[in-house]
Amino acid sequence: MGKHYYTFFIIIFTFLSCEEKPNKILLLHEDWQFSEVEKIKWQPANVPGTVQADLLRLGEIPDPFLKNNEDSIQWVSSKNWQYKKQFSVSEEILKRTKHFLKFEGLDTYAEVFLNDSLILSTNNAFRSWEVDVSDALKAKNKLLVDFKSPDSIEKAEAKKLNYKLPEGNRVFTRKPQYQYGWDWAPTIKTMGIWRNVSLESYDIARLKDVFLQTKSISDSLAEIVAKFEIETLKAVEITLRITNKNTSETISSTFKTKAGESEFQMPFSIKNPKLWWTHNLGDSFLYDIEIELLHNKNVLETYSKNLGIRTIELVTEKDSIGESFYFKLNGKPVYMKGANYVPQQMLDAKIDREKYTQLIGDAVSANMNMLRIWGGGIYEDDYFYNLCDEKGILIWQDFMFACAMYPGDAEFLENAKQEAIENVKRLRNHPSIALWCGNNENNEGWHRWGWQEGKTEAQKQEIWDSYYALFNHILPRVVDSLSPKISYWESSPKFGRGDKRYQFQGDAHDWWVWHDGYPFEHFEKKVPRFMSEFGFQSFPSPETVKYATGRDSVFKNDPLFANHQKHVRGFKIIEEYMARDFPVPQNAEDYMYVSQLLQARGITMGIHAHRRAKPYNMGTLYWQLNDCWPAISWSSIDYLGNWKALHYKAKKAFENVLISTEEKKDTLNIFVVNDSFKTIKDSLVLKLLNFDGEVIHKKQLAIESPENSSKIVYSLPLETLKFDRDFSVLKINFGKSEYLNYFVKPKDLKLKKEEIEIEVCCSVERSRDLSLPSNSKVLDCARTDNNLCFSVTLVSKTLQKNVFLEADEKGKFDDNFFDLLPNEPKTILFSTESKTPPKLKLKTLNQLFP
Repeated sequence: MGKHYYTFFIIIFTFLSCEEKPNKILLLHEDWQFSEVEKIKWQPANVPGTVQADLLRLGEIPDPFLKNNEDSIQWVSSKNWQYKKQFSVSEEILKRTKHFLKFEGLDTYAEVFLNDSLILSTNNAFRSWEVDVSDALKAKNKLLVDFKSPDSIEKAEAKKLNYKLPEGNRVFTRKPQYQYGWDWAPTIKTMGIWRNVSLESYDIARLKDVFLQTKSISDSLAEIVAKFEIETLKAVEITLRITNKNTSETISSTFKTKAGESEFQMPFSIKNPKLWWTHNLGDSFLYDIEIELLHNKNVLETYSKNLGIRTIELVTEKDSIGESFYFKLNGKPVYMKGANYVPQQMLDAKIDREKYTQLIGDAVSANMNMLRIWGGGIYEDDYFYNLCDEKGILIWQDFMFACAMYPGDAEFLENAKQEAIENVKRLRNHPSIALWCGNNENNEGWHRWGWQEGKTEAQKQEIWDSYYALFNHILPRVVDSLSPKISYWESSPKFGRGDKRYQFQGDAHDWWVWHDGYPFEHFEKKVPRFMSEFGFQSFPSPETVKYATGRDSVFKNDPLFANHQKHVRGFKIIEEYMARDFPVPQNAEDYMYVSQLLQARGITMGIHAHRRAKPYNMGTLYWQLNDCWPAISWSSIDYLGNWKALHYKAKKAFENVLISTEEKKDTLNIFVVNDSFKTIKDSLVLKLLNFDGEVIHKKQLAIESPENSSKIVYSLPLETLKFDRDFSVLKINFGKSEYLNYFVKPKDLKLKKEEIEIEVCCSVERSRDLSLPSNSKVLDCARTDNNLCFSVTLVSKTLQKNVFLEADEKGKFDDNFFDLLPNEPKTILFSTESKTPPKLKLKTLNQLFP
């Protein structure tokens, strides 16, 4: 009898345990509608999305990126809007014990109703929101989201203070600050459900968070601790299983939970670990770690995490001249090269993976190893950080506070604290995260930009106390408690350019060039410890201007494009600097071309000066990498993805081995900068030649470049050489590296007008319709990477300065805006999806001289 009873019990237990089903997530993206509250007119909506994007798609507003349409859509954010949808839940899901409705992003002031009951009020676009709807969920459900205009709420908040906070009412709303207008961005304050919506249902337990924290690393062993946050409905035993899919090793542990949230830790190790490096220094190796949550041997949830094993440290140590600022990756000082990143889009909320992949690929192609996520934008989508992990790009991550002073009331500070907690926990698993920074320029603005004027001492103290509470108390504690291996930096820059210490301590933003009109040579005279911002504007490509204006050609001072210059003195500043260094063309396309050469000249002059100063200076990040709309801006890649001259020049200026020069008292000092971790021995070859190719002086010597160094390897006495400075160039080679040194400004060069001979090599049938000179040839080459690769070989009898090639087909040149030395053929590659040879246009600086 007892034996039969025992068997029956086992059968029942097994049956019940098999009934345990995995946790269920139901995506709620389809079949949404939206309407203005005051004028009920329900129309289809895209979720994730924004009101503005839907109105544009439906033809209700003009495209604000085109012509002067920006002003005509400002009414949208002054109105209140609604989203609604109906959704059904299957009987199987409805029987689950717990149900949570999750909004990963609501922009911004929203009330959410489920089946006519208010379940949620939100006030932060950077946070996700979760509501227990277990008692409210039905088989058929109505979901309504009411969005209130930020304008009225911001005005009400501003009235609560007896002073005005810099810089305007945007500071009261936790949404992307650049949407309020910047000197490179339009004013478009989006509203809508901008990230995913889902219903999560479960019976027993769910994983709330997983953190894989590297505790120690040696050559033979990496010690990792997996930290879990688990929610259970009652006290149960759960099992956590960790599988290293690279090695097929698995460990598991069983824990007793309590009702509610529990935290557990599981240590594990990886033998002979492969380290994660930036792409320019090694392999960006990622371990594929699978996490499983089990109950009674049933898998409830499965997650995959990429684990990059590395250490990253910001080193700030006092020295004889100030304080250092540099990063150590895996114990080695690494020179940071890159740019500042701004959001890629304004209207659309859905992630364009192809666009993200292309941009990060462009950063890698330009030899960048760090991007700074600027504090006036957004905490990017996980996909962005995954790409940086895979491609070996480090991220300087600002918290989303920029160029302003923010409120300090308890509600605002708590909101900001929860925002920080969520985003630090979300991003801390990424090996690409190198630094958390409190804000962009808030400290400098308070001490230098006149923000304190007209305020009483009590008001100034209150504003500063609010600043201190957020950036020196709340945010550093969040980082220290949740991501202790990553450093926190209060504000970028540490000191404004009005403070003499900016050159000797911390990071610096140098805007004497551009804002204050200082010449580009200023970059060579004032080098800081780490340059985290400096920049200069240029026009985008003619293609981008045509796209924005709707014209087939471009015009200088085009009224349809004037609104796309957001700096009040921008046009004037560009022309003033251009007149200093270049000929100033009257033709619009020529002017845009020279503006890009001007930008490239200034910024690469700064990059070279910074890198020559290594290890005093250990980083250079220019402003800015990309654009969020078609604009005249500081970007090196325009809105349509075209590389400007700066991006091509930065690609060379960021190479691991750089040749650079500095002229002092008739002596040309030649530097070799070596960012690699090996000593390089090779020949240094100098060849001074005139623009017709006649060799004036030649020298070759063996030199050694120590690892991770900058060193003067040779000093050339110029006074002993007889040559025409404005008709000569010094070609310097060290191994595969090459650098061309000119002795005068571009406008003073004696450039000749000569024809360039071109050969195009392709893998398709020969074509005579190439729009090339009569002496061009078409040969054969191979297809690569699913694109067709055309090689273009150019040769000239005289030096051709800044050769710029354009193709009628969309594609990319591996080099452009280059100098073509006399009688030395140069071959570049053009990659395109087109199967026909491109029609090429060619422009050089030589053509712009009389």
